Amino acid sequence: MKRHRRRTPSIWLRAAAASATLAACAFSGAANAQSALAASAPAATYADLVGLVEAAEVVAEVAVKDQATVPAERAPGLAVGRARLYLRTQTQRVLKGPSALGESVSYLADVPLGAKGKPPKLRKQAFIVFANAVPARPGELQLVAPDAQLPLDPMLEERVRAIIGQLAARDAPPRITGVRDVISVAGNLAGESETQMFVGTAGGAPVSLTVLRRPNMDPTWGVSWSEIVDQAAKPPEPGTIAWYRLACFLPRKLGADAFLQSDTAGRRRAEADYQFILDQLGPCERTRH
Repeated sequence: MKRHRRRTPSIWLRAAAASATLAACAFSGAANAQSALAASAPAATYADLVGLVEAAEVVAEVAVKDQATVPAERAPGLAVGRARLYLRTQTQRVLKGPSALGESVSYLADVPLGAKGKPPKLRKQAFIVFANAVPARPGELQLVAPDAQLPLDPMLEERVRAIIGQLAARDAPPRITGVRDVISVAGNLAGESETQMFVGTAGGAPVSLTVLRRPNMDPTWGVSWSEIVDQAAKPPEPGTIAWYRLACFLPRKLGADAFLQSDTAGRRRAEADYQFILDQLGPCERTRH
């Protein structure tokens, strides 16, 4: 019996072409993002995952059923060394978004080429995808970044679930937009001072930072997520949404218009206290851009 090589149906290529055109604008601005499929790519950081979860309407676990390579001429913005794939997947679990996502969803993803210059074979592989629904195209998703699919493993699933829960909490810290009002007051003793900084947020919710200095003691600081400026407030724990909001979105320097005082000594003290907070928070490490 003569065997026939399995070919990708032409309808797949037509669908891939249509989706590539639809997603061209979204992909062109992010085509240089690192792919989670690259063997040398570092693991996603906490900040990476929070950014993906926040940007996505849908976070789901899927298994690839079939794939088709989008022709290069129909893949605008595709980075060198990558291929754009049209993936048809089986929905395994919805972590965020509509429960009625559908048993099968399709989307485009940019993946690094293999050693022989060919796209990897992803059939039967499982991923967590971070995506938005495509208007008027049921069953199709658009990744929030060209490579916003991460190989599924139990540890990653646990991390993503925890972040989704933290963001959904009623008392989840708001998004930071800047530092608007800053004042630093010296105490009666040498080396004694208190600096207060009021932080702007996307929804206008009150947030304040306080730094206390006492003679012969290490400085202390804390954040208050309410209207009450609490001197007993504590710094946020690393790997929490509170830490993420501050470490990743506080400006690197105070703006000149943020100060509520004109004296040079007070301003310099406030600037030093602000840098102290940034140093204590540490860097907002990301492997994605």
